[in-house]
Amino acid sequence: MNLTVFLELVEFKAKTASVLPFFIGICFSLYNFHKLHLGLVLLYFVAMFIFNMAVDILDNYNDYHHATEIHDYREKTNIIGRENLNLKVVFRMMIGMIIVSALIGIGLSFVVGWPFLLMGLFCYGVGIFYSSGPRPLSSLPLGEVFSGLTMGFMITILCVYLNTYEVFQWNFTNLSEIFLISLPNTLWIANLMLANNICDLEEDEKNNRFTLVHYLGKPRALHLFVGMNIAAFLALLLSVIIGIAPWTMLGTFLATPFIYKQVQIFRMKQVKRETFICAVRILAVGAAAQVISFALAFLF
Repeated sequence: MNLTVFLELVEFKAKTASVLPFFIGICFSLYNFHKLHLGLVLLYFVAMFIFNMAVDILDNYNDYHHATEIHDYREKTNIIGRENLNLKVVFRMMIGMIIVSALIGIGLSFVVGWPFLLMGLFCYGVGIFYSSGPRPLSSLPLGEVFSGLTMGFMITILCVYLNTYEVFQWNFTNLSEIFLISLPNTLWIANLMLANNICDLEEDEKNNRFTLVHYLGKPRALHLFVGMNIAAFLALLLSVIIGIAPWTMLGTFLATPFIYKQVQIFRMKQVKRETFICAVRILAVGAAAQVISFALAFLF
């Protein structure tokens, strides 16, 4: 297995979905709590990144096994079949990554306490059952909800808790503020899943995967895609208005023309190889703009 194949197997191009919520958590911790435990968050970043790669391997592994014989998905689309990868090697690599990331997470739990362990267990559960079991989460209408909340909200709150565990209080105010600051990422990540399901509707139905798009239909799913992009910017604006984010974060709105253009391209055509990249670009540019504009506050 060469590097190019490995990077596709672990869906490296989509790692923006986990990296940028992590940095939002750091920015939020510094701005609102004035705290940063650099060693702890670096260990968390390593564990998070490794587990995220393992989950993407698991997704490809399960998709390979669950593919029906109606069409050539297994042989021509799935990276494992297309590159004729050894299933035992892929499985062992995945299990090894899960074990390493879990050990790091357990170690961090001994330092910061049981809430980190419970949140981590929830994330591991979603990650594993997202594509595993008789009814994987990704094949249900709940896929967008679980992917968005787990990677958008949970990654951020785990990062904030690591930095502030000595003073963090589990109350409605703290949780709602972290949810709001993470909401743009949550929505953009959910939209990534939604765009994928819009593009794959016919193929998913052939593979007995009945996602949210199956129930909504493409027209209403596209309306939802647009609506979640609008809601992401409203959340950004509200975060600044109530004071949990600096005024510099309004700089994210500079990305609006680019995001609008990508939304329009995707609305016109939903083809996986041609326009799914629009959702990836929206996430990458929108989330990066949020992180950069938030971080600029620390220079003033």
